[in-house]
Amino acid sequence: ISRVCEGLLLATPEQFEKGRQFVRLWRNEVNRVFYDRLVTDADREYVTKLVNRLVLDNFEADEDYITKNPTLFGDFRFAMQEEHVRLYEDLLDYSAVRPIIQEILEEYNDSFNKMNLVLFDDALEHLTRVHRVIRMKRGHALLVGVGGSGKQSLTRLAAFAAGYSVFEITLSRGYGETEFREHLKQLYAQVGTGKKTVFLFTDAHVVQDGFLELINNMLTTGMVPALYDDDEKEGILRSVQDEVAKLGIVQSRENLWQFFVNKCSDNLHIALCMSPQGDKLRERCRSFPGLVNNTLIDWFPPWPEQALCSVADAFLSESIQGEQRLSVVNHMVKVHLSVGDVSIAFLQKYRRANYVTPKNYLDYVNTYNRLLEENRDLNGRLCVRLESGLSKLEESQQQLDVLNVQLAEQNIAVKNKTEACNKLLEVITTNTKQAEEKKELAMKKEVELDAQNIQIAKDKEEAEVALQEALPALEEAKLALNNLSASEITEIRSFAKPPKEVQKVCECVCVIKGIKDVSWKSAKTMMSQTDFKTSLTLLDVDNISSSQVKLVKNILREMDVSVARMQEISSAGSGLLKFVFAVVGYSNVARTIAPKRSAVATLEKNLTLSKAEFEKITKELKRLNEELTTLQQSFHQAKAEQLELKKMAEIMERRLIAADKLISGLGSERIRWGKDLEQLKLQRTQLLGDCLLISGFLSYTGAFNWELRNELIYNRWMVDLTEKLIPLSENFKVEKLLLTDVEMSKWAQEGLPADELSIQNGILTTKASRFPLCIDPQQQALNWIKRREAANNLKVSSFTDPDFLKHLEMAVTYGFPFLFEDVDEYIDPVIDNLMEKNIKISGARKFIVLGDKEVDFDPNFRMYLVSRLANPTYSPKVDQLLNVVVANERKELEEQRERLIVEMSQNKSLLKDLEDTLLRELASSTGLMLDNVELIRTLEETKSKATEIAQKLILANQTSTEVEISRDAYRPAAKCGAVLFFVLAELSTISPMYEYSLASFLEVFTSSLHKSKPDPLLTKRLAKIIDTLKYAVYNYACTGLFEKHKLMFSFQMTMKLQEAEGQLDPIELNFFLKGDISLDQPASPKPFVWLSDQGWRDILRLSTINANFANLSNNISENEEIWKIWVKEESPENCSFPMGYSERLTLFQQLCLLRCFRLDRVYNSVTNYIIKHMGDKFVMPPVVNFQNIFEQSTPTSPVVFILSPGADPQGDLQKLAEQLGFGGNRLKFLSLGQGQAPIALQLLETAVARGQWLMLQNCHLLVAWLRTLEKVLEKIDKPHRDFRLWLTTEPTPSFPIGILQRSLKVVTEPPNGLKLNLRSSYFKTTEELLQDCQLQETFRLIVFVLAFFHAVVQERGKYGKIGWNVRYDFNESDFRVSLTILRTYLNKAASASNTGPKIPWTTLRYLVGETIYGGRVTDDYDRRVLMTYLDEYLGDFLFDTFQPFFFFTSPFVEYKIPPFGNRDSYIQYIESLPLTNAPDVFGLHPDAELGYLTNSVRDMMFQLISLQPRTSDGAGGISREDFIGNIASDIQGKLPTPFDIPRIYKSIGTPSPTQVVLLQELERWNILLDRMSSSLKDLRRALRGEIGMSTKLDELANSIFNGALPPMWRSLAPQTEKGLGSWMQHFERRFQQYSTWIKSGEPQVIWLSGLHVPEAYLTALVQATCRKNGWPLDRSTLYTIVTKFVDPSQVTERPQSGCYVQGLYLEGAGWDLEKGCIVRYEGGGRLLQELPILRVIPIEAHRLKLQNTFRTPVYTTQQRRNASGIGWVFDADLSTNDHPSHWSLQGVCLLLNTSD
Repeated sequence: ISRVCEGLLLATPEQFEKGRQFVRLWRNEVNRVFYDRLVTDADREYVTKLVNRLVLDNFEADEDYITKNPTLFGDFRFAMQEEHVRLYEDLLDYSAVRPIIQEILEEYNDSFNKMNLVLFDDALEHLTRVHRVIRMKRGHALLVGVGGSGKQSLTRLAAFAAGYSVFEITLSRGYGETEFREHLKQLYAQVGTGKKTVFLFTDAHVVQDGFLELINNMLTTGMVPALYDDDEKEGILRSVQDEVAKLGIVQSRENLWQFFVNKCSDNLHIALCMSPQGDKLRERCRSFPGLVNNTLIDWFPPWPEQALCSVADAFLSESIQGEQRLSVVNHMVKVHLSVGDVSIAFLQKYRRANYVTPKNYLDYVNTYNRLLEENRDLNGRLCVRLESGLSKLEESQQQLDVLNVQLAEQNIAVKNKTEACNKLLEVITTNTKQAEEKKELAMKKEVELDAQNIQIAKDKEEAEVALQEALPALEEAKLALNNLSASEITEIRSFAKPPKEVQKVCECVCVIKGIKDVSWKSAKTMMSQTDFKTSLTLLDVDNISSSQVKLVKNILREMDVSVARMQEISSAGSGLLKFVFAVVGYSNVARTIAPKRSAVATLEKNLTLSKAEFEKITKELKRLNEELTTLQQSFHQAKAEQLELKKMAEIMERRLIAADKLISGLGSERIRWGKDLEQLKLQRTQLLGDCLLISGFLSYTGAFNWELRNELIYNRWMVDLTEKLIPLSENFKVEKLLLTDVEMSKWAQEGLPADELSIQNGILTTKASRFPLCIDPQQQALNWIKRREAANNLKVSSFTDPDFLKHLEMAVTYGFPFLFEDVDEYIDPVIDNLMEKNIKISGARKFIVLGDKEVDFDPNFRMYLVSRLANPTYSPKVDQLLNVVVANERKELEEQRERLIVEMSQNKSLLKDLEDTLLRELASSTGLMLDNVELIRTLEETKSKATEIAQKLILANQTSTEVEISRDAYRPAAKCGAVLFFVLAELSTISPMYEYSLASFLEVFTSSLHKSKPDPLLTKRLAKIIDTLKYAVYNYACTGLFEKHKLMFSFQMTMKLQEAEGQLDPIELNFFLKGDISLDQPASPKPFVWLSDQGWRDILRLSTINANFANLSNNISENEEIWKIWVKEESPENCSFPMGYSERLTLFQQLCLLRCFRLDRVYNSVTNYIIKHMGDKFVMPPVVNFQNIFEQSTPTSPVVFILSPGADPQGDLQKLAEQLGFGGNRLKFLSLGQGQAPIALQLLETAVARGQWLMLQNCHLLVAWLRTLEKVLEKIDKPHRDFRLWLTTEPTPSFPIGILQRSLKVVTEPPNGLKLNLRSSYFKTTEELLQDCQLQETFRLIVFVLAFFHAVVQERGKYGKIGWNVRYDFNESDFRVSLTILRTYLNKAASASNTGPKIPWTTLRYLVGETIYGGRVTDDYDRRVLMTYLDEYLGDFLFDTFQPFFFFTSPFVEYKIPPFGNRDSYIQYIESLPLTNAPDVFGLHPDAELGYLTNSVRDMMFQLISLQPRTSDGAGGISREDFIGNIASDIQGKLPTPFDIPRIYKSIGTPSPTQVVLLQELERWNILLDRMSSSLKDLRRALRGEIGMSTKLDELANSIFNGALPPMWRSLAPQTEKGLGSWMQHFERRFQQYSTWIKSGEPQVIWLSGLHVPEAYLTALVQATCRKNGWPLDRSTLYTIVTKFVDPSQVTERPQSGCYVQGLYLEGAGWDLEKGCIVRYEGGGRLLQELPILRVIPIEAHRLKLQNTFRTPVYTTQQRRNASGIGWVFDADLSTNDHPSHWSLQGVCLLLNTSD
């Protein structure tokens, strides 16, 4: 109310001038404070009507104005104009507010990261509400809505409009409370300076719940306790001193601190953004009430249709306009809403939550825009490509027609030109002939000339050579002449008579010169000439005649003088003599060569003539050649023209061929491309609808299974598109548009299964806009992603890796793919920005904030998150197992199939590439395409290859079809395998330890194929495979299943296999598991008392589900006796059903009918059902054999022992190790616990390397470390072949799935059933052990007895409290130790006695009963049962041959000791025993198993129900809250007023012992009454919303809804097992007894069950009697007598001592009223009978002498006494005619209360 007033006080006279305006303001404030926090529409409607009623009653005239919607008030009209004063005012309606907010939003986007907000009506409503809250003093908001609903965006915008800053924490790796406190200090430093701040805190920020504790303090007190250290606090106090001084406040530490806190509180506004999904918010609001009490709450409900329409319209691509746009928007809205509906069904049916948020919707719209643009763009490119190709082909066709005409013309021109060329050629030929003749003649002449030239040159050369020899002497002579001086010549000439030699020389010179007068005179005359020397030098020596030479020679001969001599005579003479000798020598030579010279001269003359003739011929030849050249040029020109024409013709011919090749060769392509183009154009229009479906698929369907995906896409969305006339592809398939065949084949090669679901998951993983989280228990996705991304530098990490952030930053920066494996429910908030792709842009830089660090973002970055958490949707399809079957049976067939897949993939890829090449070449060709030989050749080759590949593909498809037909023959085995894997995989729902991987299943599957017997006939072979497989899977699973789940598993196997074959009606199955669960009253009343209420309802329901049951209810009503007889049978399941129903019904229908009458017998009936359908081996689980376990184990798969109470496999493992040579140091044990992890890792490392066995025990004590172990095991590559890892653990939900999936799981606990227990004991007992005793026969006999005893004490426990008061963990070690003791004592007995061994029975009974087995027993009555068995089983009577010993005998079965023999003979006997046994084998009443079997059946049905998809059948009607409210109101109305204890005490005076008990009882009663009254009152207020719903109240509400007694009442009430309804009757009866006691005194017959502490009353009776009789209290006791009274009214007076007790029930036996003793119970059904009134008599202990009585314990409830001794009241004495041991084994007791 104060918040309403605070809002009213914001009004100003300027804005609220009239009263009606103020009343409208009041209505707004009331709605904001009260209406906005309401959750349900009904509550909101109630408040609206209430407010409107008040307005109508008080302001009727202005009602329309005041109640007009919407009510939008705020002070932000001028928020962006600082000069304006903010005034709180009525902002009228959406159209008025929207432009104001739009302006504020634009301003915001200019200053901060842009927000694309659509301001639909709801957004405006919430914005004004948030703004109003933060503008109020100390106003805080709690905004509740799913992710993406706009809480944070609107808060930021509201804060901006208010002028406030926004503070938000930034999470980093390892963020904790310390970091959070540091952030809060920053916040308080900011608000402490006076800066108004909105602290935005979301549920993503709640790393620890402790954060909310601090937030709670901030909301309630304004400050976080102990936020600052003393030093920091001092600094703060100093900083505010001046401000405090100005205000005149005393500056004490307290005042200074309070001022700072107040200042911070005034400036701080907390906006909490929380999601309502799950229970977190409710729990947090309970734990931290400030979240609700100190905030104004605004619920952000799912976006209404108007909002969805607005958002879609705002973000939808502008390319879609008109009516289509409206249809698309409406479809998008419908898609979003439909996913919400299907998510609810998904949760109900498959127990998996899928949240649909506005973020999904925005992603849907954006994905649609992106896909539409991309696909339109791709479509456009494909169209252009095809159009280009087709246009080129069309161009070729047109060119072909033109070319045909041109070629005809060209051929004529070629013909004419050829004729002209031929004529010209004739002329050229003639002229050429003449020229050739001339040429030949010239050539001959030229040869002659050459010969002459050669000869002349030769002769000339010879002459020249000879001359060359003489010439040097001549030249030397001439040189000597030159050296003659004129004086020397004058000297000679002056001789009158010269020396003879000189004279003769001179005469020789005269002769040479041709002077006829040869004399000295002539010589002198000659020498006197001035040119004498010159004339000699220039003398023509060649013309000197031979006569002259001869004469000279003669003279010289006469003279006979040498040059040297002459030198002595005359130097001038010497020179002349040299000259003469030279001339003579030259002349001699010249004469010799003269003929040659003559010949040479002749030859030269002839040569000159020949040359002249040759020149003439040459000139003629030149003329002819010139003529010929002219002709040839003309010819060549004509020839070139002819060739050009011919070439053109050839080009045309080639073009024709090319065009023909193009048109005919690509004819099929032309047709196909034409069709493809038409199809593409059609697809362009269909993209509008196709992309809607695909974007819906990518944005919404990832979490759903295949069934629901199909429902959404094909049954809802496609239908809606068709109705809205939005274009859509025919036969639309998601895979076709998003994936090519080539991609699909590639994925298959990378290891992705080829079934439709896996393909869809692959698409979602690779093509969705968001990063995928793959729920992948079988690691198929993980392995596929690793293979797919291996080449791209994939980084693999997990959130537990301390360095993951560093690797992630690197991957984000460089665009590497990044894989998070083993993701559990915790995803580190540090990657939130990455998950949401909050990419920021600064200039050209793109970055993302990881923790407190900005990291550059590469668009190629891809992130995958893979979780191993169980998910039934990602499991193997039949196809995957079919591959395994075929690979084993027909290896060549599977190899051929795999080869075909690879080849088809490659061929499809190649075919696509070739077609792309065709189109690319066509499109890229320039100029005249027909001349592009390379192009034509490429197209021809490409077409040829494409045709070849297409043929291969056709052949491959045919082969593939044939292979598939052959493979299909093996499909039944694969189908069976798939069903069995589903059964195995679903077991994790029952227990987290039941995890099975596909890999381990495949090992079993493959092993079964190898082990099954061969058969040439395929059908028989398949039958053998299937049978072997089923039993192998049964054995494999049972090894790791608890005993209580084995029959359920076997039944589930049977049902699922039948279901797969269509042999099981799901309606019948649903009825069998659930019966009738409606809340309606039955249509007709129950006809007989012996039918249970639920049974009759089931019968009526069964009558409606099948025609076979149509008359069932009438048949029963009209034939009571025969049905009653059948129902009362001990084993009705083994008897025929009445009225021919056995013949009429199927076996399963018989189960359904049996459950209506005898739920307890369904257990055995299910066993029979399995035997009939599967065989008896499927109800006989394998005995745990350590040798077999070892054989199944491998070094890489650990063996996990799942421990049951008391089990310890260490001993068995040690024995196995010793047998196999792994004893001593080769076997290591380590019990895990705190500090043991490093030791374990060290031992593991050693064991892996050295081939040791390592057993890590009690793994459940160190579950957190097992994650590390899991990683270590995964990294072990090549362990030693002998290495084995053995783990023991109790069942724990946190055990790593990875270890469980890869391990062999073994449960060590006793088997279920006497036979199986005996079988197990003997399977583990060796022949060597049986031989290890001197008394062989005795030993073997007693071993069997002990084995039987061991089985009995274990099996007795399954009957619940009638078997043992306390459940004991008898185990195999007890049996082993007993055998050891037995052997020891028998060996002693054999060696001690000479007269024959005497067996020490007493000692054996004591040691076995009191020490070994009895050491575990804590309850005295249980010990009595144990010793009774040993008394019955051990004694000399075992050897009585006249009266053979039987453990149990009946007309149907005998349990006895088999004859003496070896171990196998005992096992053979055990195998002959019945699988199931009646309780009387253990000495219990046959009906004792009723409760056990009923509970077992209920447990089994509960487990089976949890394995089935949930159906929507159930109860309708009133809401849960109304139902609880009505019951609470009804109970409250029945509560009496508390007893006035002081008044009662006063009226009693001095109380007697029993009156003291009464007063104590009344005190307890009043406490209970007060608790009930106050809690119911609070609950009703909480349901109305007046107070918060606390945890205790929520617990109370749940109990009331479930019809259970609330824990808060149970703790104050007497011990009980009753439901709420029967407990209230009990409660009312207690009140009546107390009231009667107060008013009328102590009751004559006390109802002990109505007392809180009944034993106190009995003690008080003894005390009163002792006082009265003066007995010592410690020597007094009680004994009891059962009276003949059956009704309290028969008792007329109280007994003098003791009391009468009513309301006791006898369990386990009946009471014979006539004989007054306990007898066998004959009532049938539950072993309960009300006992007649019992008299309790106090007596002195020494006087008590009882005979023929059975000491019977009296318990409060059927739970009897627990291990703490609680529940026992006293012992009663019941008369019996039988031995007490009989009743001990029957488990007889008395009860004060039943569960009814």
